[in-house]
Order: sequence, then structure tokens, then C-alpha cells
Amino acid sequence: MRFHRDDYLDLMTYAPAHRPMFVELFGPLIGLEQEWRAQGATEDEINLTAFDWDYVPIVDFGGYPLPRGAAPVTLVDNAERRVQRDFLGRELLLLKQTATHALPMNFPVQTMDDWLRVKPHYVFTPDRVNWDEVAAAKRARAEGALIRAYMPGAFDMPRDLMGEEVACLAYYEQPELMADIMATLQDTMLRVLQPIMAELPIDQLSVHEDFAGKSGPLVGPNQIREHFQPYYRAIWEPLAERGAKIFQVDTDGNIDAVIPALLDCGVTCIYPMEPAAGMDMVAVRKKYGRRLQMLGGIDKHVLRLDKAAIRRELEYKLQPLMREGGVVFGLDHEIPNGTPLENYRYYVDLGREILGLPPRSPERRGWARMGM
Repeated sequence: MRFHRDDYLDLMTYAPAHRPMFVELFGPLIGLEQEWRAQGATEDEINLTAFDWDYVPIVDFGGYPLPRGAAPVTLVDNAERRVQRDFLGRELLLLKQTATHALPMNFPVQTMDDWLRVKPHYVFTPDRVNWDEVAAAKRARAEGALIRAYMPGAFDMPRDLMGEEVACLAYYEQPELMADIMATLQDTMLRVLQPIMAELPIDQLSVHEDFAGKSGPLVGPNQIREHFQPYYRAIWEPLAERGAKIFQVDTDGNIDAVIPALLDCGVTCIYPMEPAAGMDMVAVRKKYGRRLQMLGGIDKHVLRLDKAAIRRELEYKLQPLMREGGVVFGLDHEIPNGTPLENYRYYVDLGREILGLPPRSPERRGWARMGM
């Protein structure tokens, strides 16, 4: 079912909502399509429209605060891998059989001098605002779309420049470098955002970080409060003053130790709440109540087990406490390889039953991934 932006915002802000929301956030991993075809999947099941997932149309705000430069140059491209060199000088490797995202094999920044060489790719220029796209977003909003502004990550950008190890050490060994990166990101984001938000009401601010693994976050509360908080609040507060309702952080891993610090930064929503890393959305809800919104949270690995395990997971995660608002129910990441098609069908149908949604029907189509 397509949600109107007003209905979605009501659900996420604990206003009276007409029903829960059950979604597929990410879709299948590479290789699952072939597995399902061998198990007799229909084309509507392959493209997921047969499952009648809920969604809200999301339109970006027409600004470009991310680093910009020339198109990448392809160095290698065969059936197994593609290697490209980007405008920062990084060589990016994509393993086509197992991955959808290319990963950098080298990083351009180790010192302040290195950063100053690439900094021009991050500074504001007027062409970072596309007024045709702003106008299109205004029209889409009038038709029920959610308007999203996205900002560069406070950890995501330094990691892309330095790699995880150097970025983590830089908080201690090169604080002036980290401060200058944050100041540059903040200046560019604000100068992109200010003229747009004067014309276009924005509903959600989104940031990609991915700063945690199973053992915990790569940055602690002190680094978040020192380096993230001034930057986050500088962007979020003017949006919130103009009516934005959601400030959403995308990160995998176990972030239990830093949720209070993220809340202090103004964050209102976290996803995908990864159970394999120890995240328990029910426990988080009991601890933080309505201070925190969540998406995802259902263990994707359970789908490879039996139907009894799927039922236990859904009855726990979809319990009445979690249906009081502020939650969009879905898998915590891509549907894993090895998920039997029959198990996925069972998961969808049982989830709909527990949530009180109508059974799937051949007449209802139109799934779209949330695109959060």
C-alpha cells in the first residue's frame, strides 16, 4: 500500500495512525533471484510486487552537498570485477558476483596537506542547487511524497577519505584535520540547504554513517558529542524549526553504547537495527520509549531457518508495544541468499496477519522499496 506523507509522518511521530507499516527496505542479495527462479517463483515475486509491500514515495530536496568531481575512469571491467579510479584518486573495486557497492582500495588523505588538496571537491558552489529538481519536489510533495534532505556523514566522509583506521586515529592524533573536514561539510550543507528550505518544506533529514560492527561502534560518545553534535545540530535545528519531523541515521552494527549521544545530536530515528550485531528493537523501545523512531529490526537470518523460528521472531518484534507508532517493520537488511521462497512467502503472510493487515491479493501490486 502506498502511504501518503501525512500518514507516514503521523505513524512515525506517534500521532493517531490508520495502521502499521510493513515494508521491504533493501530487497534481495545478489544470487537470490536465481535461487527463487529455480524454486518456481513468478515474475511478480522476483520483482517483489506480489508481496504488496507498504511504501511512501520519497523525493530528494534538489541539493547536492556530497563531494563532486569528474566521472570515474574504468581501469578493469570483466565478468568478475570492475576497477575504477574516481576524482579523489581512489581505486574502487566491485566484485560483481557478490557485491553491489564498489569499495576503495586506497585513500587520498593521511594529513592536513592531503585534505587541502581534495577540499575543493567539498566546498560550496552555486550549481549544487538544482532549482528544477526543487520545483519537481514541490509538486511531488503536493501529491503525497515525503521530502528528504540528505547530508554527508560525520564519520562516513572521513572514512571515505582516510579509511577506517586512519579516520578513527585522527580524532586523537589530528583533531584539527577532523575539525576542518566537519566545518567544510557544515558550511556546504547549510549553503545548499538554506535557499531550498525557504521554498520547499522538508520532512526528513537523512545521514549515512555505518560506523559500527558487531563488537560496537568505531566512535564513542565523546567523539560523537565533540565532532558530530555541532555539525548535526547546525543542520537539523533550522529544519526542525520549519517543520521537519525525522532526523534519520543509517548505520549497521551494534550502537547501543552511543544511542544517548546520538539523541543529544538531535537524531530521532535509526535504522536498520541489526539483530545479528546484537540490536534488539524491543529492548531499545523499552529503554528510550518515544524518543526514538526505528525502521527494520526483523532478523533477516531467521528466514533461512524453519517456520517456527520465523513465527517466534515476528511475534516478538511485532508485539503490541511496537505497534504504538514510531516503527516501520521490515528486515534489517537485504534478503539473504539461501532464503527459501516458501519461507519468504510465509514471513510476509504471517507478518500481515499479526499486524492486522488484509491478506495478499493478486489485485494489489505496486511495491516500491522504501529508499530510506
